Amino acid sequence: MANGDGSLQVVFNGEIYNYRELRREMEGKGRRFRSASDTEVLLHLYAEHGADMVHHLRGMYAFAIWDPKNRRLFLARDPFGIKPLYFANDGNTFRFASQVKALLKGGRVDTSPESAGHVGFFLWGSVPEPYTLYKGVRALPAGSYMWVNNAGAHQPVRFFKISDEFSRAKEPATEISQHERRERLHTALKDSVEHHMVADVPVGVFLSSGLDSTTITALATEAGQSDLRTITLGFHEYRGTENDETPLAALIADHYGTAHQTQWVAKADFRDNLNKLLDAMDQPSIDGINGYFVSKAAVDAGLKVVLSGLGGDELFGGYSYFQQIPRMVKALGPFQSIPSLGKGFRTLSGTILKHFTSPKYAGLLEYGGTYGGAYLLRRGLYMPWELPELLDGEMVREGWNELQTLAHLEQTTQGTDNAHLKVTALETVWYMRNQLLRDTDWASMAHSLEIRVPLVDIELFKTVTSLNVAGYPTTKRDMASTPSVPLPDVVLNREKTGFSTPVREWLLDGDDGCVSKPARGLRSWADFVINNSSSGKRV
Repeated sequence: MANGDGSLQVVFNGEIYNYRELRREMEGKGRRFRSASDTEVLLHLYAEHGADMVHHLRGMYAFAIWDPKNRRLFLARDPFGIKPLYFANDGNTFRFASQVKALLKGGRVDTSPESAGHVGFFLWGSVPEPYTLYKGVRALPAGSYMWVNNAGAHQPVRFFKISDEFSRAKEPATEISQHERRERLHTALKDSVEHHMVADVPVGVFLSSGLDSTTITALATEAGQSDLRTITLGFHEYRGTENDETPLAALIADHYGTAHQTQWVAKADFRDNLNKLLDAMDQPSIDGINGYFVSKAAVDAGLKVVLSGLGGDELFGGYSYFQQIPRMVKALGPFQSIPSLGKGFRTLSGTILKHFTSPKYAGLLEYGGTYGGAYLLRRGLYMPWELPELLDGEMVREGWNELQTLAHLEQTTQGTDNAHLKVTALETVWYMRNQLLRDTDWASMAHSLEIRVPLVDIELFKTVTSLNVAGYPTTKRDMASTPSVPLPDVVLNREKTGFSTPVREWLLDGDDGCVSKPARGLRSWADFVINNSSSGKRV
C-alpha cells in the first residue's frame, strides 16, 4: 500500500490491534486516511514518528516501509516474534520475505549449511533465531527493527527485551488487595481478548479442555460474542484415554453456549497429509502437527480467524519447569564452584546412563546449577555432548561456538531475581518464540487461516509482569478465575495434562512406519523432519 501522495510504500503481514486508537490520534493531528485498514495507519505512524513508531504498536506484525525520499528501507517485527521476517544480504542486493522458502525460491542466496542452525535444531528441536539452516538467510530478531540504505544493511536494533521489561517494572508503594489483583488481571485479559476479536469476519476459538482456551472462550462470550464458534481436535488413538480432550471441550462449549465442532484425526490422515505438512514446514521443527491439522479443521468449518490459548503456560507458569528448574538450581548450584567435577561426572557416566535412562542425567552436576543450564537439560532435545553422533565434528564445534547457547540463556534471565520471571523469560524467548509461534505461523498460513494469540500481548505481559515484580505471582488458576461466568469446576480442578499428539505412534506403527527404529521422545521425528522437510532436504 502507498500513502496518499505516494511518498511511502509498505508491505505488511499481521494485525495491528490498536489501529483504531492510533488512527484517531493521527486524524487529530490533521492526517487524512483513504481506507479503514490498519495497514494505512502504519504509513502515517512512520511519517509521524519514524523508527519510534514501534513503541506505539500493539499487535502481531512484520512489515517493511520504503521511504524513497530518504532512500531507505525500514523493517520491523513484533515484540514476541509472532510474525516471522527473514532477509538475505549479499552486499549488493537486500532481499526479505515472510518465509525462508520464498528467499530460496528467488535464488541468488547462499544456501551453504549454517552450522549454528543445524546444531541449534538438534539442541532444541527447532532452529533458534536469528539463524536458519543456510548461511545466507537470517531472521530479523523478535522485537527489532532494521534500516537499509545506500550504506547497506545496518545491524538490527532491539526495541523490546523481556529483561528490560523486568527492570522497568516497579514495586507498588502500597499493598495490592486480592480483589484489586483479580480485577487488574481480569481487565487486562478481557481487554486483550476484545482487541484480538476486532475483525471483518467471524472469529472462532481453538478449544481444548485446558485453562487457557477455556478462559479465552469465557472472555470472548463475556465481551459480547454471542455467536462464538469453537473447534476441538481429537485423535482416534486417544479415544477413551486421559489424553482425549473432546468430551470436556464439548462440556465447556455447552457451558458457554458456543457453536461447537470436533474434528477427528487418525494415522491415515497423518500419512495422507505428511508430504503437504513437510512442504509447509518453513524451518524444521519437532512440533506443528497439531497446529497443521487444527488449522485445516478450522478452514474446513468455514473459519478464517481463530483465537488460540498459546502463551498461557509461559506467562502464567503452567509448565512443571516453573517448579523444577528453581529447585534444581538451588540443589545443584554449589557444584558450579567445581566445574571439573560436573564435567568429570558427565564424561564417566554419559556412555552408561544412555543405555538405561535419559542421557540428560549425565549433565546434572555440570549444567543443573544455573537457570540457563537447567533449562537446557529440561527443554533440550539432544545434549551438547551427543551432537558429534549426529553431525560432523567440525560443524558441531563451529555451531556450538557460534551459538554461545549457555551464555545467551543466562542473558535471557537478567533483569530480575524472581524465579518465576526467570523461567517465564526462558520459556518465552526460547520455546515459545522459536517453536510454538513459528510453527503456528507456517501451519496456519498453509491453510490461509489467521491465528491470533491474545495471551501473547504486550499490554497483558506488562500487567502480569508488574504483579509478579510486586510479589504477587500470577498463576494459571488466577487467570482462569477472572471470567465473570466462572469456568466449570471440572476444568478448574483438573490436573494439567498438556496437549499432545500421537506422532511417535504414527511414525512407528506398522510395517509402513516412517522410521525404522524408535528413539527417545521426539528424536525419531526430529531425525525424520531434518531429512525430509522441504527446508531440510535442500542442505
